[in-house]
Amino acid sequence: MIKVEDLSDIYEVRRLGRADVPAVLALCRGNPLYYEYCPPRPSKEGILQDMSALPAGKGKEDKYYLGFFSGGNLAAVTDLILGYPKKGTVWIGFFMMDQALQGQGKGSRMIAEACSFFSEQGFERVELAYARGNEQSSHFWRKNQFLETGRQVSCDGFTAVVMGKWLEKKSS
Repeated sequence: MIKVEDLSDIYEVRRLGRADVPAVLALCRGNPLYYEYCPPRPSKEGILQDMSALPAGKGKEDKYYLGFFSGGNLAAVTDLILGYPKKGTVWIGFFMMDQALQGQGKGSRMIAEACSFFSEQGFERVELAYARGNEQSSHFWRKNQFLETGRQVSCDGFTAVVMGKWLEKKSS
């Protein structure tokens, strides 16, 4: 278990639940380009499903569906799975910033803080996937030092390109 509030020095970070679905839905709907490459379009039902979805072999204790808040407003959403696809790795299943906050370096700062935190927690690597063809996503992750692994996975309606980043070891 991780202390999610320690993921950021700038944002209030907490687990998201059913009461947060309207805010998550609004944030997602504000990013239509993402859904052109990675269907389906956002819905209340889809968000509720995502909040509990787990890969095979993982339990609820490994899943963190989180919101980053600033002044009480949802600034970003992320879905993390610890120890996936293997021990020592954190999987970012989803990361999305409020459209109004994009292009200001805030998302990169969140990812840098999270990677530093994961390293301090003993994780060695962070992996994720983006929808092939979505150059905005590809650019963002490359800018944050994620590299393609060479793996691609066929999903319903798109191909996911897997990327990863080795974390700097923190000296004690």
